[in-house]
Amino acid sequence: MADFRDLSQELQKLKKQIPFATAQALTSVARQIAAAEKTAFQRKLENPTPFTVNSVGSAGARRDNLIAKVFVRDIAAGYLEPLEFGGVHKLNGQALLNPKNVKLNKYGNLSRNKLSQLKAKSDVFIGDIDGINGVWQRVKVKKGKKGKKRQKRSANGTHRPRVKNPMPKLLIRFGDALPVKPTLGYMDRAEKMAAGLMPGALSKAIDEALRTAR
Repeated sequence: MADFRDLSQELQKLKKQIPFATAQALTSVARQIAAAEKTAFQRKLENPTPFTVNSVGSAGARRDNLIAKVFVRDIAAGYLEPLEFGGVHKLNGQALLNPKNVKLNKYGNLSRNKLSQLKAKSDVFIGDIDGINGVWQRVKVKKGKKGKKRQKRSANGTHRPRVKNPMPKLLIRFGDALPVKPTLGYMDRAEKMAAGLMPGALSKAIDEALRTAR
């Protein structure tokens, strides 16, 4: 009977510890998946910003709520979604901004206020030239070469043609949202990792819970 009582006590102890151990295992696996997703962002995305990489987060499980989550925060999820499911690039405004002759930040992107800064300059304008819609900068004309005045008469008495003003420089071209090929693999990676890691994590958590149980 002593053996039976010992077994019964162990079973009761195990029953109490199962929810706690399961929560521990779920939390551990979620954290591992989140870390792997961050690494994947760095490898799969072209020069991603820290904001994008750190948009991946995780929420642990509790013994009374056996659900752990791995997620991408809303702002980043909005523009990363096409890279996971396909579709077209998400635009911040009405058009895709395609930089041409403008300084970018260290991540290869336009800084947040760059467009506003350019529009404030007197020699910069937004318009369409030869079917190209974008942000343009007027090119300064060298002294003595302004196109408003005709040059002196030639030897035969006719006016020489006016010197044309140089073509403005295209800084940013406006375009339509472009199709995106899914390359991120976020969901598939998370599902495979969860299936592979959970059995071992649960076994380890149960052993630890029983070892420390009172």
